[in-house]
Amino acid sequence: MDRAQKEKVVEELGQIFESSGVVVVSHYEGLTVAEMQDLRARARDAGGSVRVAKNRLAKIALEGTPAASIADYLTGMTVLTYSEDPVAAAKVVEDFAKTNKKFEIIGGAMGGSALDRAGVEAVSKLPSREELIASIAGCIGAPASNIAGAIGAPASNIASILSTIEERGEAA
Repeated sequence: MDRAQKEKVVEELGQIFESSGVVVVSHYEGLTVAEMQDLRARARDAGGSVRVAKNRLAKIALEGTPAASIADYLTGMTVLTYSEDPVAAAKVVEDFAKTNKKFEIIGGAMGGSALDRAGVEAVSKLPSREELIASIAGCIGAPASNIAGAIGAPASNIASILSTIEERGEAA
């Protein structure tokens, strides 16, 4: 790789570290090509990406970014899994690690906060952005449906009373 290519890779990695909601660092030694393709597909489906890069170039790209604290995690055969959604990449790697014992999660970064192995696991258990939006929409919609029910209830009660009176009148 010549100098221009290295500079391009450092720039791309810098963008990843700047713009991602979460970056997870893992060791992938011993994984097959098919297993790596499976990880990439899972990440893509969740709105994330997977990147293998030289640790030295990644450390250069980390300088001056909020995620600079994860430089110590970049040793050995590392792979970066990242996403804009602060939870998606963590969920993907946790699920992948459950089925692939050779895949080892080292840690990561969420904004300016470094995450250790337990931190990545904790982030993966949080609800995703879509789940949060759905629950907020449900909370907003619930009072409206309760109001509609309360407004409609007196009318249905009056109708029920009138039909009862009518039935009594017919029976008499």
